[in-house]
Amino acid sequence: MAGKSKSTNKLTHIDPAGRPAMVDVTDKAITARQATAVTNVVFPKAVAKQLIKSDMATKKGAIIDTAIIAGTMAVKRTDELIPFCHALPIDGIKITIDWHDSERLRISCTVKTQHRTGVEMEALMGASIAALTIYDMCKALSHDIEVGPTKLIEKLGGKTGANKVL
Repeated sequence: MAGKSKSTNKLTHIDPAGRPAMVDVTDKAITARQATAVTNVVFPKAVAKQLIKSDMATKKGAIIDTAIIAGTMAVKRTDELIPFCHALPIDGIKITIDWHDSERLRISCTVKTQHRTGVEMEALMGASIAALTIYDMCKALSHDIEVGPTKLIEKLGGKTGANKVL
């Protein structure tokens, strides 16, 4: 994201006394908001072949389905895990997990709400936890599995109003 978005050089979660504080969104307009985050799970070649051959299942169960459920649960609980995230009504979650190439699963998490603040952290959390779930389900096959990079790729609504691809 470096060089693509303007920085205000102001931390929003610090009060005038320099102490941590949750942002007050009372005066913000309620608008449709959406964010999409992506991450990757990269497998050693032999492990990827084994997973494809097993139809993406291990002794722990169906890898993709379990990761989608875990990512969905993570989105809905983001405010419980990140101290200054607002509890938001989540209107939609879409998690997709597909092979990007022969060794890399790409996870995308899109989250929607109608609220005063965005869902960037929720999208990042959903993608991250889905990836970590895949790692957990496959780690018996190899500890050389890599997760990341994780990044926000799109947000809509809020100050920018229009679609903002990051």
